[in-house]
Amino acid sequence: MSETTILASALPPAEDLGGARQPLLSVKGLTKHFPVGGALFEKKRVVRAVDGISFDIAKGETVGVVGESGCGKSTTARLLMHLMPPDSGEMIYDGQKVGRDLPLRELRRRMQMVFQDSYASLNPRLTIEDSVAFGPKVHGVRDADARRLSRELLAKVGLNPQTFANRYPHELSGGQRQRVNIARALALSPRLVLLDEAVSALDKSVEAQVLNLLNDLKAEFGLTYLFISHDLNVVRYISDRVLVMYLGEVVEIGPVEELWNNPRHPYTRALFAAMPTLDPDRRTMEAPIAGDPPNPIDPPPGCRFHTRCPFAEDVCSARSPALVTVGAGHGAACHMAIPGSGHSRAQGALAA
Repeated sequence: MSETTILASALPPAEDLGGARQPLLSVKGLTKHFPVGGALFEKKRVVRAVDGISFDIAKGETVGVVGESGCGKSTTARLLMHLMPPDSGEMIYDGQKVGRDLPLRELRRRMQMVFQDSYASLNPRLTIEDSVAFGPKVHGVRDADARRLSRELLAKVGLNPQTFANRYPHELSGGQRQRVNIARALALSPRLVLLDEAVSALDKSVEAQVLNLLNDLKAEFGLTYLFISHDLNVVRYISDRVLVMYLGEVVEIGPVEELWNNPRHPYTRALFAAMPTLDPDRRTMEAPIAGDPPNPIDPPPGCRFHTRCPFAEDVCSARSPALVTVGAGHGAACHMAIPGSGHSRAQGALAA
């Protein structure tokens, strides 16, 4: 009996509420602020980790998320999984509003997450077979079926169940543990998998194997991915679209090759300029971006990137730019991309 047969009998499939154009996940105005301080007479302040972001993920695509450390990438993933409650905003999963039409228990069956730390993600007291079988058993699958599914999924991710099923996490390498985490994420037959730096701790050869595995599993099971990474080369390899975050906001989003060939936000250009390269024509001694990100407790007014932007003008500190369409499926939040914004280089500086 295959894993799909087991799950079909044990768990009702998620209803397909629309065609290919309907987003699998739609996020609107998602916000998360963390309070800091706490002294009796101290002014209450908050860290604006995620500040009103909106985006869609289409069925069957891979959306990469990039940005500097602290820009809100991992917080966004945890908000989507409801591992922490958002302060405001809404999520619509396949036409159903999360929390109203779609209970969190059902959401977590349809959406799973693979974390960066492969060891901390696994219970050290459970065998590999038990770890993968745990989720299906919680959702009502019989023990025998859950264990059979566990072994079949281990085989799918390249681990021989005869060899690995009864081992414990400390007996596996980092790459093997991450394969177990991927198998565990697939055990409930989700449609969307969030991958938070899932390959960043792996050796490059193992990283390539896991990336190819993810692509194979996506094709076989019809998965959709949200892929978070600092490695821009990896994001370019695996993604269909890329979302760029800066200080809790989305500053650019678009098809991967369009974004690479024609970035329309200065921050996106700076990220690409910072990529390591063996091409001597691309090497430079000049820093592609100056300074550190501003304090998220007290972000600058207007465009949050203007304090580090070489094109900044008065309008950049006066008003926050909206995310506007600059091409087919391509959006950027920059005054230079907005006609009539008041910026002297509007529609010109980054067009080349």
